[in-house]
Amino acid sequence: MSVVEAVSNRVSVRAFKNTPIPESELKEIFSNAQLAPSNCNVQPWQTYIVSGEKKDALKNALIQEVMKGQPPKPDFEWAIKYEGVHRDRQFGSANALYSALNIPREDKPARQMAMLKNWTFFDAPHVAFFTMDKYLNLMGAVDLGIYSQTLALLLQEKGISCCFQGALGQFPNPARELFDLPEQQGILFGMSFGYADDQADVNKARTDRAELNDAVTFIS
Repeated sequence: MSVVEAVSNRVSVRAFKNTPIPESELKEIFSNAQLAPSNCNVQPWQTYIVSGEKKDALKNALIQEVMKGQPPKPDFEWAIKYEGVHRDRQFGSANALYSALNIPREDKPARQMAMLKNWTFFDAPHVAFFTMDKYLNLMGAVDLGIYSQTLALLLQEKGISCCFQGALGQFPNPARELFDLPEQQGILFGMSFGYADDQADVNKARTDRAELNDAVTFIS
């Protein structure tokens, strides 16, 4: 599979088969991801991969945390209200997702249940949490983005799907406790991954992309 094919075929998957990936294959993929570039080669990422019974226990703890109805308490300040064209694209993404699920806009309970699946990891066999030292702030977040995209393409090469989830950084305490994170280390976001359930309606959702001229300016 070429890089272009990996980029073209990768989509956010929100329903997975209950088929664990062998640990040896995971170690190979995550070892290759260590080649990702980072600012001054600081390699700030500390990644925690949770599977099996520990993953199920974490899922239950997260659901309980979310169902308390309290506002998110992320380790990093990343909440933002999108404006203009960014807000339009956000709405377009939500429309693609809920249309695939056949959930109308006015059905708030159904949309909330769909959102809750973030913290069940969409039934994926594995979930990764991306963490870094808090003092790294914006530069560390850039590096984690580069690392996680590298990882996503390496997974795609092996036929393994994923979904990046900012939601997994919203209620970090259950994961922090499982990982025994020191205070100076924070969870930025997470990623559920495994083999896609191609029969699931939710995996038929597709989002569009801006035209090249809207995103790139060539100067010579």
